[in-house]
Amino acid sequence: MGDSLRTLKGVGDKTEKLFFKLGIYDTDDLLHYYPRNYDAFEAPVDIADLEEGTVKAVSAAVCSGVYVTSAKGRQIITASINDSSGKLSVIWFNMPYLRTVLKRGSQFVFRGRIVRKQSHLEMEHPEVFTPAAYGEILHSLQPVYGLTGGLSNKTVTKMIHQLLKNLPMYSEFLPEEIRERYQLADINYALRTIHFPGNMEELLLSRKRLVFDEFLLFILSVQMLKEKSEETPNYFPINKTWTTEQIIENLPYSLTGAQLNTWHEIERDMSGQALMSRLVQGDVGSGKTIIAFLAMILACENGYQAALMAPTEVLARQHYDGFLRLQEEQGLNFHVVLLTGSNTAREKREIYQQIASGEAQIIIGTHALIQEKVEYHDLALVVTDEQHRFGVKQREALTTRGNPPNILVMSATPIPRTLAIILYGDLDISIIDELPAKRLPIKNCVVNTSYRPKAYDFIQRQVREGRQAYIIGPMVEEREGLDAENVLDYTRKLKGIFPSDINVSFLHGKMKPKEKNEIMEKFAANEIQVLVSTTVVEVGVNVPNATVMMVENAERFGLAQLHQLRGRVGRGEYQSYCIFIQGSDEETTSKRLDILNKSNDGFYIAGEDLKLRGPGDLFGIRQSGDMEFRIGDIYNDSAILKSASEAAAEILSLDPDLSLEQHQALKHYLLKRQENASDGLGL
Repeated sequence: MGDSLRTLKGVGDKTEKLFFKLGIYDTDDLLHYYPRNYDAFEAPVDIADLEEGTVKAVSAAVCSGVYVTSAKGRQIITASINDSSGKLSVIWFNMPYLRTVLKRGSQFVFRGRIVRKQSHLEMEHPEVFTPAAYGEILHSLQPVYGLTGGLSNKTVTKMIHQLLKNLPMYSEFLPEEIRERYQLADINYALRTIHFPGNMEELLLSRKRLVFDEFLLFILSVQMLKEKSEETPNYFPINKTWTTEQIIENLPYSLTGAQLNTWHEIERDMSGQALMSRLVQGDVGSGKTIIAFLAMILACENGYQAALMAPTEVLARQHYDGFLRLQEEQGLNFHVVLLTGSNTAREKREIYQQIASGEAQIIIGTHALIQEKVEYHDLALVVTDEQHRFGVKQREALTTRGNPPNILVMSATPIPRTLAIILYGDLDISIIDELPAKRLPIKNCVVNTSYRPKAYDFIQRQVREGRQAYIIGPMVEEREGLDAENVLDYTRKLKGIFPSDINVSFLHGKMKPKEKNEIMEKFAANEIQVLVSTTVVEVGVNVPNATVMMVENAERFGLAQLHQLRGRVGRGEYQSYCIFIQGSDEETTSKRLDILNKSNDGFYIAGEDLKLRGPGDLFGIRQSGDMEFRIGDIYNDSAILKSASEAAAEILSLDPDLSLEQHQALKHYLLKRQENASDGLGL
């Protein structure tokens, strides 16, 4: 635990609350709040050489008046600038003071994103520097942090500067031998340099050390969990039952060979002597949910309870509704409850009582299932959905209530097997690598921005046929909450393009959970036909009627993430389409996106993505969900992941419980980290 944020000069009640929103509760959290990206301040270029989709600096003079107009509650500031090669329009939002700063004829350096408006290029929301001020930061790397409304990058940078200035030295916890073998920087150097690197070399060096630490500590936690679970007998004797066989027979579709293999592995595990710890990896739409339901029914048929934990309320409700439907179709009669943060206090009390007495047999919910107040009667099976959104500690929390239950983990994140074995070292792995027979493959196309009007026409035709569409809004830098703003802008624009009877709405990460749920429920009910969203829909509700996924700035996402997004469509009986709009014409970009165009196989895509990535792809969008990693990315950093796995195996073979003197500091650090993780869960 670090010191209170109030010990920093300039942090009062208001700023502290904004930091809390970002999950920063003390100075230690702030120190480990790494930049999400870095701004490389390169030499200005000529206006004539600017390209759409890039962030560039130009040294230019103001050649027009500065105009302030209002539209939809926002002030829009426009001006024209020029250099010897040409002229450029510039636009800002809600910065009226610029009117007094930007005098006609004055020279500045403008740095911002280049976008295309109609037929001409424009610079959007640039930063403005005097030539002297820009000269001072030229060729440097400046940190860009994830923000929340009201907290600027400048404030975060200033606080971290202050913290580092007064920070005592950390004691080194990695054995010297490991540091030397894997060429790892000193921990103090890494913590300072990750925030303010002098150059790319320093950044890569500090990042390598911090990523290695994250992976090593994660793997050690997982391996120690494995040892614990291997020693644990199965307290819940389970016999196979006819009920599950009958359900499989009576389903309106046949299970694929891969589904049946996985089901037999689960059945064998649950009726064995040792506790089950199994990961089911299956591509989006491969039919993992029915397998989870069968496992839960098997537990209940043997007189026990089963719980399913989903990462969002919307997804939990969907599983709840899905189980009730299956129950009705198959003539089953289990007592099912739904437990989420939205339940009233009275509802919660009733549900807690039903769980504690054993009346509730099937419990479906969010992380509310692992709150202290929940006492299970005889929980024999825990299913966690979308594991990459849950950490090891959350999994472990569910296993500490009474006798430890069997664990089944479901993941739609296509991780190549080599990496999955490292990351899920405590779990046996089943892979569902076949799609259901009736499912039509998604038709893909990768196009440039000139295709946009045709895409809108196509979406409109699909809506007229009764279908729905997702549009992932154009990405912007996460500066000053622009991500949300951008989605709102894009929604307004679409409302002007589509006829008024087509309901266009939006979804972004800054919305309250209740608002997100409402929007997703309306979309599921076809009250909204076109949903403009950030990537928050990546793990979302199942809408079989949605047949179009259009992704703006597709080049700015990892392939694995694009594949996850694509998996939101193609879930029903209708032909589905995915349109990837590319904002940059770079050859490497086209090559990457072409992999998606050619294949709908998530495991193949993840493997190819892995091959294509180099050290230059370190920054920008994170690929691996939340998987407890603040800085490591399992795709980009797969080489470091393998090194950390080697080091962990070596340490544990020599010293399984980290009792040797050279591992004391590492053990202390690991335990401290696990404690903090448990505190974060409210356990």
